[in-house]
Amino acid sequence: MSRGARTKEQTARRFAGRATLVLVFFALVAMSLVGRAVQLQVLNTEFLTREADARHLRVEKIAAHRGSIMDRNGEPLAISTPVDSVWANPKELAAAVDEVPELARALGVDSQLLMRRVTRSMDKEFLYLKRHLPPDKAHAVMSLKIPGVNIQREYRRYYPAGEVVGHLVGFTNIDDVGQEELELAYNHWLGGESGAKRVLKDRLGRSVEDVASIRPPRHGKDLRASIDLRLQYLAYRSLKAAIQRHDAESGSIVILDVNTGEVLAMANQPTYNPNDRSQYSAERYRNRAITDIFEPGSSIKPLVVAAALESGQYRAASFVETSPGFVIVGPKRIEDKKNLGRINLTTVLSRSSNVGATKIAMSLQPDQLWTTMTALGFGSLTSSGFPGESAGLLTHYNHWQQISQATLAYGYGISVTPLQMAQAYAALGSRGLLRPVSLVRIEQPKEAQSVLSANTAEAITRMMEEVVRPGGTGTKAAIDGYRVAGKTGTAWKFAAGGYSEDEYLSIFAGLVPASDPKLAAIVVIDEPTGDLYYGSDVAAPVFAEVMADSLRLLAVSPDALPPRDAGSTLQAMSQ
Repeated sequence: MSRGARTKEQTARRFAGRATLVLVFFALVAMSLVGRAVQLQVLNTEFLTREADARHLRVEKIAAHRGSIMDRNGEPLAISTPVDSVWANPKELAAAVDEVPELARALGVDSQLLMRRVTRSMDKEFLYLKRHLPPDKAHAVMSLKIPGVNIQREYRRYYPAGEVVGHLVGFTNIDDVGQEELELAYNHWLGGESGAKRVLKDRLGRSVEDVASIRPPRHGKDLRASIDLRLQYLAYRSLKAAIQRHDAESGSIVILDVNTGEVLAMANQPTYNPNDRSQYSAERYRNRAITDIFEPGSSIKPLVVAAALESGQYRAASFVETSPGFVIVGPKRIEDKKNLGRINLTTVLSRSSNVGATKIAMSLQPDQLWTTMTALGFGSLTSSGFPGESAGLLTHYNHWQQISQATLAYGYGISVTPLQMAQAYAALGSRGLLRPVSLVRIEQPKEAQSVLSANTAEAITRMMEEVVRPGGTGTKAAIDGYRVAGKTGTAWKFAAGGYSEDEYLSIFAGLVPASDPKLAAIVVIDEPTGDLYYGSDVAAPVFAEVMADSLRLLAVSPDALPPRDAGSTLQAMSQ
């Protein structure tokens, strides 16, 4: 065999050997792949499924919808609107560090601050990046397709009436949990319970499929408040105007339904907008009508006279001697502006005689006066259930000194809330029945407690009508076409070392229409400045303005229409 032939044969054998090696190699690789596939698909199926689920299956929260708060007529006061919160897995987001600046721009935050937040949370799997974004902005963020970034559906509270109802409705925190007022008092009713579902996510953390429902959400229940938003607007508008007009420190107004005890309006100044979280400070959002106490001044006198009638020592026609225009009790001289002489109980109220009220109170046994005051609700919480409500202050008669009984007669030494005073006046209007106060609409009036006889309550109401008529101290509370029963009050404010002589509370409390009371209301203006500071000049006009419009809105028939001329009537009939 030639040398060339042998070379070709050797080359062929080497090629065949190499080909065999390659074929053996590929056969071994194929066998290993098949073996690996068998291991993965048959032997380790359960383990691998668990590992896949651990990486791609997640449990997501299903946000519960918080119940709405509405006024008694169904007008919305607090509603929840859908929003989205952007969150991330810090480890996954840190791996895409180059995309953080673009994410920060989309979120409207500083990129360096965002990166510091992410790096500080590397031991966590969940980090909120931005809460409560409008859905369109949240989805714009998601369109960037940044690894580890996702969105979660939540709800944000919105208050359509704003500051008009702020002190009554309150607000929630960022997690939609009630923090103040009705939102807090009825959080168990309004708040729901979040649900949960298992979802499948892709490598970017986006949900691609709902796998199973774990727990359905339980949505909150709606709450129908007692207030009438129309009356609330009236109270808010008039009170705010009065505070500005008299450059006063603050003020409150409360309107109650005499026949049910429901709060139809409750406004305070200064107020706040619950939609603006920057205004959330205790000084602004506390409900002064329920939490703040004050000495009621002469507005307490009708209730002192009621105690006198209940004692049996006095009748509606009884007289009191006020000469010589003052009375001395211990070290204190109590006086009227002028000597009114011998006057009846009606004149004691209509002329607001401190001497007359003091002599009446001093003639009663301490327990008689205290029993009537406590029965009317002073010194104890109302049934409103409102967070932070004050019980006021009424010292037990065992601790009274003689001067204590005397000053209580014209409203000092006792502290009350505007709501308590409104409730007490409502008891006069309901023929002596004290009804539980309610901030929620009720279908049937709750059981009332008889605290005064019907005769006493009606007699006091008639006496208070003279306060508003010519010659009385409350003429500016008069309303055309309606009989009004009420009482003015002007009280010095307590200051360090005694009572201030230039800081006042101006008060008017009353009932309308007096012939058959439907509404009880109180107006309290704190520290009016200028020449006008008496309750008759500051609070009474606010009462008249709000009550006049309220009566018309509620379609309450006038009870004091002027008599028609007989000749005019006959002439009209003949035409």
